[in-house]
Amino acid sequence: MADPVNESLEVISGVTNKVNPVLSKLVIAVLILLIGLIIGKLIGALIRRALNEVELDKHLRIVAGLKFSVERLISSFVSYFIYFLAVVMSLNSLGLTTAILNMISAAIIVIIVISFLLAIKDFFPNLIAGILIKTKKTFNEGDEIQIKEVRGRIACIGFLETRLVTRYDEEVIIPNSIFNRRQIIVRRRTRKKKK
Repeated sequence: MADPVNESLEVISGVTNKVNPVLSKLVIAVLILLIGLIIGKLIGALIRRALNEVELDKHLRIVAGLKFSVERLISSFVSYFIYFLAVVMSLNSLGLTTAILNMISAAIIVIIVISFLLAIKDFFPNLIAGILIKTKKTFNEGDEIQIKEVRGRIACIGFLETRLVTRYDEEVIIPNSIFNRRQIIVRRRTRKKKK
């Protein structure tokens, strides 16, 4: 009877020895995370208060004409940086830092690449159309054109966009790639002959 009891006590003590380190690592990770969140919130508030004391937003609004709060931006950045450090330290205490950081880095790189591609998707068609407009001289500044319902005099032809001025003195900006996809009516301005 003593042998089965001793064996079960040994099994239980073996399980608790294996569970205890994992449980202690988990508790330490949670404590690191909570302390990091508290410190991040406090330091963010202190930085915002300090920047508010020197009236950074007011000075930047006057000098640079900024309409958003730089104080809030800087304090939020510092808070989120501290939060990130707390998460990294928490993951490090669990032994998961390398794997998680590799996944986060890969996700950030994918997001940056997709954002970049979405940002330039209209750039190249507009640039190529602008070069074609300038080389073919499809229309010139001062000519009157109509594209769909928009009619106006060409004020400026750029590489990416063309600016029209309507008869109501409104400026209309049209991306150059539109001229490749739509029918255009061009009325050339009359040039006076020199004698």
